[in-house]
Amino acid sequence: MIRFELLRDRGILVIEPEGPLEKADFERLASEVDPLIASAGKLAGLLIHTKSFPGWRDFGAFISHLKFVAGHHRQIKRIAIASDAEILAILPRIADHFLTPEIKQFAFAEKDRALAWIESGG
Repeated sequence: MIRFELLRDRGILVIEPEGPLEKADFERLASEVDPLIASAGKLAGLLIHTKSFPGWRDFGAFISHLKFVAGHHRQIKRIAIASDAEILAILPRIADHFLTPEIKQFAFAEKDRALAWIESGG
């Protein structure tokens, strides 16, 4: 399950997974984010804030995650990952080859620093 907050005035989506990711999570995310992207053109950024990566509830959730990323990555300027999870630490190096946004890793405790980095992206 994903808990998220859309900081509309800053154009930032903050995602905090609380358990295995589900297909419905990505449907909820899209229903909240898509109208903002339609009006603003892009999100300034996405912050993924989690101590550890919870995985996916099932294969359908994994596919929904991939579809969400494919459908939205061009509309996001920067992605900050604030996590101590080792699997998420390698994500920026892998994602650089496939995704449009600039991606940077931060420690879990550096949430405020990660948000400041997103906002400094102009």
